[in-house]
Amino acid sequence: MTTILDGNLPTATCGTTAAAQDSMLRERWKAAAGRRHAMRPEFVYFDLGNVIFSFDRPRSFRQMAAVCGAAVEAIEQVVMAGGLQEAIERGACDWSGFHAEFCRRTGTTSDPEALARAASDMFALKVETVPVIAALERIGCPIGILSNTCDPHWRQIVASRCAIVPGGFREIVLSHEVGAAKPATAIFAEAARRARVPAERIFFCDDTPGHVAAAREAGWDAEVFASAAGLVDALARRGLNLGL
Repeated sequence: MTTILDGNLPTATCGTTAAAQDSMLRERWKAAAGRRHAMRPEFVYFDLGNVIFSFDRPRSFRQMAAVCGAAVEAIEQVVMAGGLQEAIERGACDWSGFHAEFCRRTGTTSDPEALARAASDMFALKVETVPVIAALERIGCPIGILSNTCDPHWRQIVASRCAIVPGGFREIVLSHEVGAAKPATAIFAEAARRARVPAERIFFCDDTPGHVAAAREAGWDAEVFASAAGLVDALARRGLNLGL
C-alpha cells in the first residue's frame, strides 16, 4: 500500500493507469497538507441546507403539484433538470420570472404566492447543529451563512421564527443576492470580503464536496459536513474547543 510521508508525493504504482494513480495520490497529498497546516479559524461560515436546516424537496414538488395541477414528475423535470432552480438561485431571475416560465413549461396557471409557499414549505431545523452555533457565539468567534438559495426559500426560513436565523450570524451571503452560486469563484470572493479576515483563516462547512473543493481553491479551510459531531471534531483540531 502506498503511503505519504513528510509531505513527499510518491510516484505511481501498479493497479491503475499511471495518470489515474498520480491524480489520486496528488489529491490525497493536498488533503493531508491541508490538514497539517490548518490554522485556528477567525471566521466560520455555515452552509444552510443540510447543515443548519434539512429540506425535503419531494415534499415541495408534491405541494406544488397540489397548487398547479401538474404531475410531480413534470415539476421535478422543469425545476431541477430544466434549470429553473439553478437560475433563481444564482439571481438570473426573480420569483415572478420563475413563476411565469414554470407556468409556460408546465402548461398550468397558479397564484404566484401560493406556488411560492408550496415550493418553500420544506425546511426543518437541524437541532444537532444548534449547540455548535451557540458555542461559537459563546467563545466570540464570528459566524456567517454562505448558501445557494432563492428569495422564497429564504423568506420561508426566516418566517419559521427559528431564533437561530438570522440570529447571531454576522454575515449572510445568499447566492440570489450576490448573483453567483457555489462553486463559482465570485461568491467565495464576496463572502471573504465580508468576513474581513485572511482567506486561510476562514473555515467553511458544506454538505456538497464540490463546494468544499471550491472553497479550498479560494484559499479557505473547509470540510464536508456529515454531522454536528464531526464538525465539532474538525473545529477542535483547529484550536476551537467548544466544550461539546
